[in-house]
Amino acid sequence: MKIGSCDIAAGRTPFVIAEMSGNHNGSLERALQLVDAAAAAGAHAVKIQTYTADTMTLDIETGEFLISDKASLWSGKSLYQLYREAHTPWDWHPRIFERCRQRGILGFSTPFDETAVDFLEGLGVPCYKIASFENVDLNLIRKVASTGKPVIISSGLATLVEIGEAAAAARQGGCRDLAILKCTSSYPAEPASANLATIANLRDAFRCEVGLSDHTMGIGVSVAAVALGATIVEKHFTLSRTDGGVDSAFSLEPAELSRLVIECSAAAAAVGSVVYGPTEPEVASLQFRRSLYIARDVRAGEPLTRENLRAIRPGRGLPPKYLETLLGRRTTRDAVSGTPASWDLIAS
Repeated sequence: MKIGSCDIAAGRTPFVIAEMSGNHNGSLERALQLVDAAAAAGAHAVKIQTYTADTMTLDIETGEFLISDKASLWSGKSLYQLYREAHTPWDWHPRIFERCRQRGILGFSTPFDETAVDFLEGLGVPCYKIASFENVDLNLIRKVASTGKPVIISSGLATLVEIGEAAAAARQGGCRDLAILKCTSSYPAEPASANLATIANLRDAFRCEVGLSDHTMGIGVSVAAVALGATIVEKHFTLSRTDGGVDSAFSLEPAELSRLVIECSAAAAAVGSVVYGPTEPEVASLQFRRSLYIARDVRAGEPLTRENLRAIRPGRGLPPKYLETLLGRRTTRDAVSGTPASWDLIAS
């Protein structure tokens, strides 16, 4: 799979997406600073979200339109209020994407309805993301897929059947490059709810690139996901959690994002392939293995004993597994202490 100039595949550096979401806190200048910070941290892409409060929900402040869960980060807000506060104004999009180009980083978005897709197409985005709460909107998925651009779908809340329906809609709509992100849609999410073992299953089931949309705190879960085969990692990103904002509580700060990029790259490199025996960098260390050495001067014809033949470091002598075989055998010549044991030293 290829997005812009970035190749996404097993064994390559993971594609790291810095999700801006509402962490611009209503400031275009802050949004541009977030792009700069993401680029400086080594992220490959900045993602924003394209919606308005009116394209997301109804302006109702009662019943199911009100977030009443006391444990929620957004408790007490109506859905309309939350989306009005968090949305990225559409007239900011060209400036944000232009800053991405200037900083050598990809810029793209999550559209939440068909009008957003049409708008983003006019801006030439390189790919699209389908959010977890929209992965059941098959018409939206088909609309996005019809652009022919790569599609990334988050799997939060979705059953295996629903993920299958979303993947089928994307492919039927014309998508040739599909990725699915394992996602736990709680904010913040606990590591124990990540269920990263699903990553390999998703890859086998849908034959596409698989990654992680990570809402846990810190970077540990993301690094573990890469070790388990994730080729894409998406994390929410802010300049400082102390600045507040709708997503700041579970967002990475710049230094953490930089560490994420470094450690995910290391994790991908560490996976490697099935290898036994010394690797090329290890060959020089073979000399430090234990092996059999003459530990006390011996004369020609003298029998070998546990006192004059020992398994020690370094590793120039015969392997220690031959110790019992050699005990009692006689030497063919004089040998001083520190002589590595060899077959030509042993009488037949």
